[in-house]
Amino acid sequence: MQSLTIARSLLTRPPIHFTRALSTTVSRAQAVPAEKPVQLKEFKIYRWNPDEPAKKPILQSYTLDLNQTGPMVLDALIKIKNEIDPTLTFRRSCREGICGSCAMNIDGQNTLACLCRIDRKEGKDTKIYPLPHMYIVKDLVPDLTLFYKQYKSIQPWLQNDNPPAQGEFLQSPEDRKKLDGLYECILCACCSTSCPSYWWNQDEYLGPATLMQAYRWIADSRDAYGAERKEKLQNEMSLYRCHTIFNCSRTCPKGLNPAAAIAKIKLELAAE
Repeated sequence: MQSLTIARSLLTRPPIHFTRALSTTVSRAQAVPAEKPVQLKEFKIYRWNPDEPAKKPILQSYTLDLNQTGPMVLDALIKIKNEIDPTLTFRRSCREGICGSCAMNIDGQNTLACLCRIDRKEGKDTKIYPLPHMYIVKDLVPDLTLFYKQYKSIQPWLQNDNPPAQGEFLQSPEDRKKLDGLYECILCACCSTSCPSYWWNQDEYLGPATLMQAYRWIADSRDAYGAERKEKLQNEMSLYRCHTIFNCSRTCPKGLNPAAAIAKIKLELAAE
């Protein structure tokens, strides 16, 4: 009987707590967030239009509120193109540091715009150029025709005339580990275009990116054409224009070490 009385009292009690909770929720929903103060940032971007060949390249300035854009330089470029100047031209695709399309020179460093954070220091502008010492298609877009031609010249695919009768090529964990730090290259060309030897001899010198990929196949235990691959590099220009300046390793946005791969090729050629 006592339990029934308690239950009835609970049913008849006014829902004070529920009312308060609902009132608090409504007030929170109606709260207006405080606006962040405007933080202006100037971006100076290289501009050149092939339709106006007589006009010299310029640095064009754009000012953005950093509170109205994303944290990366690529976010700022997209905002400028979408909302301020649709004529601005640059390459981009994945926005995740995988495709290598948005490689450019930002504040003197070759890097990927999608991985480069905007410097938020007050009063400091950001200068953006295309990759250096390359022919320019338009604005921030370099012509990578020769770069890809050089990459094709090393035949970047597995070559073996004796495939296994069944299954696939097998590889030990130790042999597989030799490819770490090589296969991750996304061919963004940041390393090659930071190399002085490549600036002056890119018609013959293959450059850090292509040479690192050449070693990737030389080091692959499943490939049977290592001797032929090394023979193609046994000349004065393709490989030996590298003077171990290490610009390539310092600038790689993926943290790879092309200089070490080139040194390993030289060591293997010297040992033959």
